[in-house]
Amino acid sequence: MQTFITSFKKCPLCEIEWDTREEFLKDPRVKIIGYQTNFKKLGEGFFLFNHVSCGTSLAIMIDAFHDFYKGPIYKDRATGDENCPGYCLHQSELRRCPAKCECAYVREIIQILTNWPKSKN
Repeated sequence: MQTFITSFKKCPLCEIEWDTREEFLKDPRVKIIGYQTNFKKLGEGFFLFNHVSCGTSLAIMIDAFHDFYKGPIYKDRATGDENCPGYCLHQSELRRCPAKCECAYVREIIQILTNWPKSKN
């Protein structure tokens, strides 16, 4: 039986590979730049990263980082509500959301990714 070892992510342009998501996140050449919402299935939205070395944008599904968040996940979506700042409607907006919305946990994961300690390479 043949086993295939797959990496967490591979840059499609320069072909650098990161074996684990932790290796990917600690790479100083990787920076989160956006969030592409999928309101029907939040976990199937994408976090967008820039691979600074070659300038390529990389998309990774939210579900790949879901376990980083340990707080509450609200049942209802507040998009368009008076308490919603509309952050999810703007791909490059990375701020934490104050609304009690089902999308708020994603914005908390963005904070974790943004503040992930980088290697000193």
